[in-house]
Amino acid sequence: MEIIPAIDIIDGKCVRLTKGDYNQKTEYFNDPVEVAQKFAAAGIKRLHLVDLDGARQKKVVNIQTLKDITANTSLIVDFGGGVKSRSDLEMVFEAGASQVTAGSIAAKDPGEVRKWIHDFGGEKIILGADVLDRKIMVSGWQQSTGLELFTFLKEYIEAGVKYAICTDINKDGMLSGPAIELYEEVLAEFPDLKLIASGGVSSLDDLHQLKSKKLFAAIVGKAYYENRITLEQLKEINDAD
Repeated sequence: MEIIPAIDIIDGKCVRLTKGDYNQKTEYFNDPVEVAQKFAAAGIKRLHLVDLDGARQKKVVNIQTLKDITANTSLIVDFGGGVKSRSDLEMVFEAGASQVTAGSIAAKDPGEVRKWIHDFGGEKIILGADVLDRKIMVSGWQQSTGLELFTFLKEYIEAGVKYAICTDINKDGMLSGPAIELYEEVLAEFPDLKLIASGGVSSLDDLHQLKSKKLFAAIVGKAYYENRITLEQLKEINDAD
């Protein structure tokens, strides 16, 4: 299982939100590039970069930060937040992203996202499945679509998606442990999906539990920034593979 650190950006700074609430924001570092370079120096291979300004404004905002990170590290970056059109997608790939996470748009405009998968390949588009009580949430987790998680995943796997980030909103930013049972159910139903856990990781033990469930990767954010898990420990989990 790979460890994927998260860098969430507002106003060019690294932040973390609690349950996606912009009013519950904690700033950690001013320079996301320096943070990314530390991850790369420790042997981390991937980065989950989220443009929270873009998610809120429904357009890509922090494109320069993406360019700076990809120009100054060797990290495989997946980018999300504000990607709403094919031109957005092309801009993000040109800025150095290896993958793009399709979140709200995957629920709101599935026809467009299926075109992206067809044209760019199932490896390039990560499905963002943000769930509350097993229902897909969109628009910064403020709006329920009524779409059931397993139906949503099945339709996109049939369309060619290979990767999915599944975030249990009740867990995100709470340091209360990841949604282990949910991930077990997803992998039992879709064993070939490269499932990426997101939300709730609070300790090294949480990462060991996730690893035992054969997930492709786990995203780590707040636990690292609040020194509950060290960079050395993240590296050890990665190296153990």
